[in-house]
Amino acid sequence: MQDTTKPNKYAIHEACREGHLQTVESLLSASPKLTLVTDPDSRLPLHWATTSASLAIATLLLQHTPSLDTHIDASDSSGWTALMIASSLPSSSGLPLASLLLSRGADPNAKSHGGQTALHFAASKANLDVIRALLDGGASARIRDRRGQLPLHRAAAVGSVPVLRELLGKGKSAVDVADADGMTALHHAVCEGHGDAALFLVVGGAADAGKRDGEGRTALECAPDAKTGEFLVRGAEREGVDLV
Repeated sequence: MQDTTKPNKYAIHEACREGHLQTVESLLSASPKLTLVTDPDSRLPLHWATTSASLAIATLLLQHTPSLDTHIDASDSSGWTALMIASSLPSSSGLPLASLLLSRGADPNAKSHGGQTALHFAASKANLDVIRALLDGGASARIRDRRGQLPLHRAAAVGSVPVLRELLGKGKSAVDVADADGMTALHHAVCEGHGDAALFLVVGGAADAGKRDGEGRTALECAPDAKTGEFLVRGAEREGVDLV
């Protein structure tokens, strides 16, 4: 049975996770240093405020955090920073938080234990507005994670043409980089059946359709079905590109 007479050491973490602003205000009023307390997952209250998309709480925590420049990029047990969490929230709902964190000095190129940056996570969720904010804030689209993947690989895997366009344009991402499996962004787009994304990479990004992955396959040979392959071939032909 839980001993309710003992104070909850992680009460502020719970309040941040649940979005209880008044509770956080009360706890910080009694002990401002609670902003630096980490829970068993090495998460600060800021991590939880970001997870719950609580802009008001995150703002309050940052106002009370001493030596903010050394704590804003604190990582949890997975190597995730608050900016990475904000960047991975669905439908760009983390944009206000990402913008706040960037304005307070968060490093957009910090890496998780897997070598991913906030841009990798934003690309995985097709969070276009967050990606734009990250690029404006100095994020590099040329950083590879431990599997050799760029954010471009992730955008291709989810089939987001707008994100691919942003990464290749403003982000100046390389288009034909191969990951640890020898797969380029084009391979990933085709493998997942994203014909529109694959066609954009070939036509708009000048991707090399002849590159082979670690198993010796071209992107076209990775098509999950004949329909995807035919769509890509016919679309490329209309643009004057011969893939066969």
